[in-house]
Amino acid sequence: MKVWLNGKLVNKSQANVNVMDHGLLYGDGVFEGIRVYNGRIFRAEAHLDRLYESAKFIRLAIPYSKQELHEALKETVAANNNAYAYIRLVISRGEGTLGLSPFQCGNPNVFVIYDNIQLYPKEMYEEGMAVIIAKTVRISRRMLNPKVKSLNYLNNILAKIEAIDAGVSEALMLNECGELSEATGDNVFIVKNSHAVTPPLDAGILGGITRGVVCDLCRKMGIELSERAIKPKEIKQADECFLTGTAAEVIPVTKVDDITIGDGKVGPVTAKLIAAYREMVDTDIAE
Repeated sequence: MKVWLNGKLVNKSQANVNVMDHGLLYGDGVFEGIRVYNGRIFRAEAHLDRLYESAKFIRLAIPYSKQELHEALKETVAANNNAYAYIRLVISRGEGTLGLSPFQCGNPNVFVIYDNIQLYPKEMYEEGMAVIIAKTVRISRRMLNPKVKSLNYLNNILAKIEAIDAGVSEALMLNECGELSEATGDNVFIVKNSHAVTPPLDAGILGGITRGVVCDLCRKMGIELSERAIKPKEIKQADECFLTGTAAEVIPVTKVDDITIGDGKVGPVTAKLIAAYREMVDTDIAE
C-alpha cells in the first residue's frame, strides 16, 4: 500500500512521523474519512471544505491548497490497486515541544492513508443492528465546536467501549441536555409514521457528509424530514432508526438497549434510503 506523506508517495512501512508530533502527543490535528467508489473519490470537495473549516477553527495552517490536496487524493487512489476503498486524510500539528503551545511546532504533517474499511458485517445491513445509549455524554458544543473533526476521539472511544462491553457494535450518545446527539462515529435518524427526524447541528453533532447526502435524498424522494431535538424515549418509540456515515454508509438499527425498534426488521423508509444511496454512489459519483 502507498501512503501520500508530505508531498511524496511512500510505502506504508516508510510512512512515519516524529514522536514529538503534537497530533500524537495531544490529538492536535484534523482529519477526514473519504470513500472511493469504482476508483472515484466521493464528495471530495465537501470533505475538503470541512477539513479546512476544522483547521481554521483550531488555527492550524494547512501547507497545501485545496486543489493540491485534491490532487494528492487522486495520486493516492491511482497508486493503489483498489477501486473500492477508504481514504483517511490527516493534518497533524507537527513536531514540537512537550509543552501544549501549538505555536512551538514546525510544519504540519499531511498524509493520506488508503485502505479497506468495513465497520459492520453485511448481515447487519440486511437484518439491522443493536445499539445502546451510552452513559458517556457527548462533549458540549460550548467546550469544543462539534464542526471540528479533530484527532482527539477519546470521548467517542469511551462510548464505543461501553458498546463493546454490552456486546453490541455501536452506541448512541446524548448531549448535556439529555437529547440525542450522534453515535460514536455516525449520525442518527429515526422514523415515525414515515417521517424522518435527525438531530440539528446545535445538538452537538458533526455535520456529516453522508448525513447531508441522506437529507438530500429524503427531499428528492418525498420523504418528510425534520431536524429537531430528539429525546431518548422517542428513539425507543420510533418505527425505524438508522445511522449514516462515510464508512457505515446507511445502516439500520433494530434494537436500542433492550427495546426492539418497530417490528425488529429493516423498515421501509430505511430500505428505500439504503437502495437510493447505493444507486447514487454507483451512478452519480462526484470528485
